[in-house]
Amino acid sequence: MEREPLSTNRKALRINLDLSVYGTIAEIGGGQEVARQFFQAGGASGTIAKSISAYDKLFSDRLYNQNKSGKYVSEGRLCKMLETEYHELVSVLSSTRERPTLFFAFANTVTTLNYQKDNYSHGWVGMRFQSTPKRDPNEVIFHVNLLERDILLQQQTLGVIGINLIYACFNYRKNPVDFIRSLMDNISNDRIEVTMIRMHGPDFDYVDNRLLGVQLVKNGMTQAMMFDRHGQVQQPSDMLYKKNVLLFRGAFRPIHNVGFDMLKSSYQIFKRDEDYDRGNTLALCEISINNLLRKGEIDERDFLERVDLLNGMGQHVMISTFREYYTLVEYFSQFTLRNLRIVIGIPTFMKVLNDIYYKDLKGGILEAFGKIFANNVKVYVYPTIQAVSIDTREATGDLLTSRDILLPEDQQDLYHFLYKNRKIIDITNVKKEWLYISSVNVLRMIREGEPGWEVMVPKYIEKQIKEKGLFGYRSTGGQADRKQRREYTELIFL
Repeated sequence: MEREPLSTNRKALRINLDLSVYGTIAEIGGGQEVARQFFQAGGASGTIAKSISAYDKLFSDRLYNQNKSGKYVSEGRLCKMLETEYHELVSVLSSTRERPTLFFAFANTVTTLNYQKDNYSHGWVGMRFQSTPKRDPNEVIFHVNLLERDILLQQQTLGVIGINLIYACFNYRKNPVDFIRSLMDNISNDRIEVTMIRMHGPDFDYVDNRLLGVQLVKNGMTQAMMFDRHGQVQQPSDMLYKKNVLLFRGAFRPIHNVGFDMLKSSYQIFKRDEDYDRGNTLALCEISINNLLRKGEIDERDFLERVDLLNGMGQHVMISTFREYYTLVEYFSQFTLRNLRIVIGIPTFMKVLNDIYYKDLKGGILEAFGKIFANNVKVYVYPTIQAVSIDTREATGDLLTSRDILLPEDQQDLYHFLYKNRKIIDITNVKKEWLYISSVNVLRMIREGEPGWEVMVPKYIEKQIKEKGLFGYRSTGGQADRKQRREYTELIFL
């Protein structure tokens, strides 16, 4: 049955009337909007044991950071708030409550719009709660961007999403899809963006947080989700802060030798950049949500297979809703990046240069290029070959590079300007003997049991596909070769 959303007031009242639920609400920076919702609904004395708002930074440090200063709007501060408030709540009340009680601690730490309206409005929201009396607690945390341009509206939105979280924890924890969707009850997508979410605890042992991230993107709650090389969900602004980013877009079903060579050869170019710093540079493989759809629904297993393979190759992964490259670059422009380098093959690059894709922009291709080739952005172009033979596994003829592209006369001057100023850079040190490989053929051969695909993919990928039966391959299963994983990571980053 389809879930019927309740009003915010109705949710708060239902929680207040549930005498088994009792807890603390701690809010920093955005007012006491969640507590206010409970008090306005009526009967809050049966729900709220304590409400606190530590506005002064010294009080916040003393309460939640053991007298050590730090970032006040951060995941670390939120986790410390949840830990401190929940521990105090249980320590004081667990032995005095007459009826079985589900204890909870809700917390948020938020920076809302300032007077000048020129700051980054965002925050961390979380909940630690019991689903069974005297049982270990569960925990849910997420990050939000506040999109409204009015502080009172932002505060109201925080109150609504806070109530939605508390209600979901006690009513939707057995259904992650409903849990995710319910966070936006009574809120439109233009008011707030949920950029990451994580769940853990005894009731969430079955939950894969990567799939929660997919649900956020699928339901329009955020434009993109990022996972580090260990498969952990990360907040984009933290993950990308002052980083050099090498971005490679693809379907990765699976990543093959050409894709691996694109990463490796482009990284070698990036290493010669004057701003390069290995410890501050990350490669990011981006998958569009459109590549995950099958008959209109997300193919979750297929997605996890791709992420696992890319993580095994030492890659960070991003899933997004973006179609055009200019929208993808525009998304990255909101973060404090050092440099962004985009890796792209000739066939795709020729589509990027086609003005038919920019008819909806007022400035047409000129506007699109202004966004794609921003000050800190360069495009690394991987060549293709004139002729290939899948039967003989040969790539014949000359390489086709960005200099060989035929453009309309009215675009040539602009293109030459970009090329001359090294906004477009050809990747020259490539494995020409691999250029006969295509993703379509590799996937077809795997599914049909046709021999020969093994030489088209890295050894680690071959082993994983065979051991785990990925992409339709039939196998007996097995364990991953960790040494192989390290070797491929070193080939890219050393």
